[in-house]
Amino acid sequence: MIDLHTEVVAPPSAKRILMLIHGFGADERDLAGLLPYLDPEGAYCVLLPRGPEGVAGTPGYAWYQWDSSGAPDIARFTESLDALDALLDIECEARGFERSEAIVGGFSQGGGMALALALRSGATMPKAVLAMSPAIPGPPLPVLVDPESIKALPILIEHGTEDEIVKVANARSLARDLESRLVPVTYLEFPMGHGVAIEGIEAARAWLAEVEAGQLPSVPVPDDPQEGPVRSVTTALFAREVLQSELPVIVDFWAPWCQPCRQVSPIVEQIAVMRAGAYKVVKINIDEEPSLAEQFGVQSIPMIALFRNGRLERVCQGAKPRPQIEADLGMLVIP
Repeated sequence: MIDLHTEVVAPPSAKRILMLIHGFGADERDLAGLLPYLDPEGAYCVLLPRGPEGVAGTPGYAWYQWDSSGAPDIARFTESLDALDALLDIECEARGFERSEAIVGGFSQGGGMALALALRSGATMPKAVLAMSPAIPGPPLPVLVDPESIKALPILIEHGTEDEIVKVANARSLARDLESRLVPVTYLEFPMGHGVAIEGIEAARAWLAEVEAGQLPSVPVPDDPQEGPVRSVTTALFAREVLQSELPVIVDFWAPWCQPCRQVSPIVEQIAVMRAGAYKVVKINIDEEPSLAEQFGVQSIPMIALFRNGRLERVCQGAKPRPQIEADLGMLVIP
C-alpha cells in the first residue's frame, strides 16, 4: 500500500472531513489556497494528500501517468485510489468523523480521482463530491457502486468552456452519464481555461451549504452549442469526410494557441458560407490530431489545404485575405 504524504488543516470547529486532491504536476499545497474562500468558517478538517508519482521536469506530483502511446497507467491509478481510500478511512477513524459525512473533491486529475473514490465498489460513499475540471482515465465511471445508492450522492462538476487540456465536451459527457443514472448533478461552466475561477469557488461554497442542509441540489447540463459552418474533423473521420468526399474539401489546419489562426478563422467561415454546395469546408486542430499534421507536412499554421478526389491538391500558407486564399487554392475568386 502506498503511504501518502498528507498535510492536514484541522480547526477545532471542524464537523467533518474534506479531502482535496491536487491535479497533475501540482502538490498537496496547490488547493490549500482555496480554503479561505471555500471554508472561511473552518467547518472542515481538510486532508491535502500528495500524489505518489513525481513529474519529470517539474517540482510537482501525479496520481498516475501515461505511457508512450498515451494510455493511462491503470495499475498506478488503482494503487493511488487504494491509498486515498485507506487514507480517508484512517483519518476519519483517528479524528472521530464518519466517512459517510466526508466531502471528497479535487481538480483535474485529482477531480477524476475524487469521483472514482466516491463511486468505487465496496467502499462507504462520502456525503458529496466536488469535481473541478475532472480528468478521467478511460471510461467515465471506472468502478461503480450500487446504482440505487448513488441517487443520493450530490456531485458538483465545474468546468471551463475554453479548457484545452480537458475538453468541456468530456465534462458534459461525464455529467450526462451521471444524470442518466439519476445522480443529483450540479453542472456549472465558466468562461475560462484549465483552472479554478473565483466564481466557481463561490458557487461551490453555496452548493456545500445546500448539501450540509441535507438537500440534493442539481443543475442540468446545457445543450451543446451549435457548430458553425466549418465542422471539426478528427483522424477517425478524416477518410470519410475529406478523402471520400464527392465535393472538393477545404481543410483549415489550426491550433487554439495560434493567433494568425484566429485571424483567418472568420475568413474560412465566410468561404464556407459563400461556397456552400460547391465545396465542403472543415478544420483540424493539429494539437488533437498530430498524425494528420505529420501526414500532410504541416510545418506552420494556419495552413489551408484543398483536397480533391482524395488527394491534397493545393496549399495556402499563413493568414491572408479571402481573395488571396481563394487564388492560392486555385478557386475562381469571388469579389
